[in-house]
Amino acid sequence: MTHLDTEINDLKAELSQMWELVNSQLDKTQISLAKFDRDLALEVQENEKRVNAYELHIDKACEDFLALYQPLATDLRFILSTLKINTNLERIADIASGISEFISDVDTGFNPKILDQMSALKMLSISVEMVRDLKEAYQYENTALARTIFNRDKLLDAINEKASTLAIECLDNFPDQRRQTLHVLSIIRKIERIGDQCKNIAEEIIFYLDAKVIKHKKKLTEPDKEE
Repeated sequence: MTHLDTEINDLKAELSQMWELVNSQLDKTQISLAKFDRDLALEVQENEKRVNAYELHIDKACEDFLALYQPLATDLRFILSTLKINTNLERIADIASGISEFISDVDTGFNPKILDQMSALKMLSISVEMVRDLKEAYQYENTALARTIFNRDKLLDAINEKASTLAIECLDNFPDQRRQTLHVLSIIRKIERIGDQCKNIAEEIIFYLDAKVIKHKKKLTEPDKEE
């Protein structure tokens, strides 16, 4: 194994460790929302500092790699995609921390009927699985698994699009819990953003492994519509 290969493996290992921390943040966020565990929600907020430290460290390692090795072809795609995935993971962790802030802001657990009617727990569960599957796709170089993310992101988008209408229904059905309803709506908006970050990561994995840029592909290939 060359020194370059060792450096690449070390970077992959560091990103994997960060990924596991982000997975843990999402798992704790999911549990704290379902079981109203405020202590766990506060733990997620505190651990955000660890994720930020990982991001800075990996960014620096990628910059050093570019300066020292001036990589080409696959190695260049690897380092560029790692930089972007690193940023996306930090944003996912930041969103998880934001969700936990809404959880710790209420005095009692969320009404299960509101969570169910607005599909908040279902949506969060989907996003947790997406982030976990992306780690597997990256680790085992599985672009087929990475491509499954796009349909799941569309499902999150569909739930998000219905959220406002469902929130109005919950405001009518549970007038004494309006704050909860608005918090759940805000949580759903944040989960939808996790889906966007996951889609970005999937695109980077495909770019790294298949040398295909698919970001904005639909917009670029669609013919202009006449006015």
